[in-house]
Amino acid sequence: MAFTKKKKLILTAGATLLGAVLISSCSRSHAPLDTVPIVDLERYMGKWYEIASLPQRFTKGCHCTTAEYTFKKEAGYVEVYNSCRKDSPTGKVSDVKGKAFPVEGSNNSKLKVQFFWPFTGDYWILDLDPDYRYVLVGSPDRESLWILSRTPTLAQATYTRLELLASSKGFPVEQLQLMDQRCNQ
Repeated sequence: MAFTKKKKLILTAGATLLGAVLISSCSRSHAPLDTVPIVDLERYMGKWYEIASLPQRFTKGCHCTTAEYTFKKEAGYVEVYNSCRKDSPTGKVSDVKGKAFPVEGSNNSKLKVQFFWPFTGDYWILDLDPDYRYVLVGSPDRESLWILSRTPTLAQATYTRLELLASSKGFPVEQLQLMDQRCNQ
């Protein structure tokens, strides 16, 4: 009889703990995240250099990270090709291909990116240079953030402005990591 009571107590405690974890993870709320009003996907296409980003498990040890976008207009998606050099600017190239799908009604400022089916991630364009020379991209959960440029370097004043903007939107900019782009200069 005592063994059954002990089991019930353990199960109840476990369920309570699991419930607390779920409630705490769901209680992280963020203010709505504004994106740019419209993105011309044709102008957005091409090569972008990562200037800085929030650390991601899949980019650990990356140097010289770039993203190339190709609009597959007839298919209704953007082909994504990300690459970097692992562990040093002369390291082995690591790359991945994926697809990005514009979110209906977002004027192309929100995309769902998919590298491994069936998983998708949010790619929201938060700030975009009128001449499409640099961009601030993030996710509404504030766990992903990238500063990208058409060139391997970005003027310090522009970087600082984008960092301040990201901070004002609730991103943990103190965790931003600058990308080593020496092999692309």
